[in-house]
Formats: sequence, C-alpha cells, structure tokens
Amino acid sequence: MEPALLLGALPAPVVLLDPENRFQYANHAAEQFFGLSRTQLVQLRLLDLVPPDNPIFMLLSQVRRGEVTVADHDLTLESPRLSKPGITVQGTPIAEKPGFVLLILQDFSAARALDRQLSFRGAARSVAGMAAVLAHEVKNPLSGIRGAAQLLENSVAEADRELAVLIRDEADRIRTLVDRMEVFGEKPLRREAVNIHRVLEHVRRLAQSGFAAGIRFNELYDPSLPPVSGHRDQLLQVILNLVKNAAEAITEAGVTPGEITLSTAFQHGFRLAVPGAEESLHLPLVVAVRDNGPGIADDIRPHLFDPFVTSRVAGSGLGLALVAKIIGDHGGLIEVESRPGRTEFRLHLPMLTEKGDTA
Repeated sequence: MEPALLLGALPAPVVLLDPENRFQYANHAAEQFFGLSRTQLVQLRLLDLVPPDNPIFMLLSQVRRGEVTVADHDLTLESPRLSKPGITVQGTPIAEKPGFVLLILQDFSAARALDRQLSFRGAARSVAGMAAVLAHEVKNPLSGIRGAAQLLENSVAEADRELAVLIRDEADRIRTLVDRMEVFGEKPLRREAVNIHRVLEHVRRLAQSGFAAGIRFNELYDPSLPPVSGHRDQLLQVILNLVKNAAEAITEAGVTPGEITLSTAFQHGFRLAVPGAEESLHLPLVVAVRDNGPGIADDIRPHLFDPFVTSRVAGSGLGLALVAKIIGDHGGLIEVESRPGRTEFRLHLPMLTEKGDTA
C-alpha cells in the first residue's frame, strides 16, 4: 500500500514541510485541522498560518539540525486564521529528502474537555445534594417566616412596617435561590427527537426581542442535520443561557457592533471513550454559540462551570453549572474556547437513530 494512502487514513493531522516550511502534503485530518483544503495548503507556508515567534519553528529547527525526531507538548497555534490551544507536535526528518520534515499534530482538547465534563458532573451532583437539603430544611421554615412577616405588616405601626416588608422580600429572595438550585436534582431524562434548528430560531427570536435587541445574529446551519436525542425544553434552556451570557458580555464591555453567531455541523467519527462505560460516546452533532465580546478572564476559565463561580456582580454562578449538568445528562460534551474578541461554546450531542434510541 502506498504511504500516502496510509497517511491519509490516519485520524491525526499529518503534513509534510519542505526546507522553506512550505506545505508539500496534508492528509484529510490536516485539512480539517487547518480549515483549508490540500490544494489551498500546498500554496502556503507554515508562516502564513502561524506567527514567526511560535515555538513550532524552534522545533522544526531542532529536527533539521539534529536530524532526529523532536516532540513538544501543549503548544498553542494562534493567529487570526487559526486558534488551536494545547497541541502536541511531533516532527520527524525525512532521510531521503534533506530539510523536509513530517509533522504530526495531535489535538487533545476533546480529551481534556471530557475530563472537565466529568468533573462538572461531580460538581453538579454536589449541588443536587445541597438543593435537596435546602428544599427540606429551609423552605418549610422560610414559609413560616414569610407568613409571620405578612401578619406583622398589618399589625405593626407605620414606622415598623418597612422592616416587615424587608423580611418578606428577603424570604422571597432566598426561596427563589432555593428553587433555582432544585433544577439540579437527579431526574430521569425523557428523550425525544429534537429539531435543534427550531430551538435555535426560538432562542434567537426571544433574544432579539429582549436582552439582545441591539446585537446582530449570524446563523450558519447545516440543513441536513438529523434530530438531536434529548429534551427540547432543557436544550432550549442551555442555548438561552449561553446566548444570554454572550449578550451580557458584549453589552457590559460596550462592544460595537456586537455579534452572536449560532451554528450547527455534523462531525463524522467523533467518539469518546468514557471511563466506566462499555461503549464510547458517539456525539456527531455540534451546536456552537460564538460572540465577539471581550473573552473570559484567565482566572475564571478553569472554574467556568463550577457552581457559584461568576465574574458578574449580579450573577449567581448557577447558569453555566446548569448548562454543564443538562449536557451531561444528555450524554453530551461541552467545550469552550475564548480569547479577546471571540468566545465560542460548542455542544457535542447525540443524534436519534431510526429505532428512536441514541446513536
């Protein structure tokens, strides 16, 4: 079998660079990685996609100088045309062609996202347990406090009535918070065929008629996308939370013009092995929400989906924790990439098979 056929079948991106770092070959995975066809890539140099101070060029120099295989981990390939954090790069010299280097690029972001997703599920279960305790131990006495405050309103002097109203309002606020936490409870998920494009369109209309009235929406949909296997209302809540967060980030930063992009795609062969599961997850449906806001602060990003973590003064920190739980309940995966001017949340979801179960 020809080497080109073998390289073309590899799931990892593989490219061949000449001594001037011009692309001479790229397999199918490399086309997806760079977002360019092989015909386009062979007309470019690596320098056209990555700035000259990127560590990948030092790796290439080491390979050529020592004529040995060199690997580097956790590299970031960042430019206006490319954003690939956490990449492992391996360069190998070609003995028959001096100066040529075969590069293998491995993106472990999905594996890291899965690890984070499993952590998010654990955090969500902790919140679920806390919600159950709060519901039992807090809501009943809270109702008594509120009732007593209402009685005091009608019996105390005018000067003290304001205090009774304050007690009632604070009791209502606490009850609202407990009610919000109760959504983290463990309940069986009733699945059905969900047209995700209708959900996205519904969210867009809600947003443009309310909290995102001054923001432009772009829609990049794959019309051939099959139905999602899931719960429509919960998926609507997830996307509404993400769009609302995007709109608030744009508005608070004063970004003009503000843009939110909703997109869908079918990702062939996207499977993840989950510890403890007999079969790997098949998550071919990708739904993305992208905005041109200021990005997520570095200190918040590692804890983005943890309960009670928020960068907003008025935020409760439960919105993204709920998003992570719902996607986890669907057997899906959520990823986020963020830099100034671009934040994208990607949902990887299962599709409904002809038998009505999850693919």
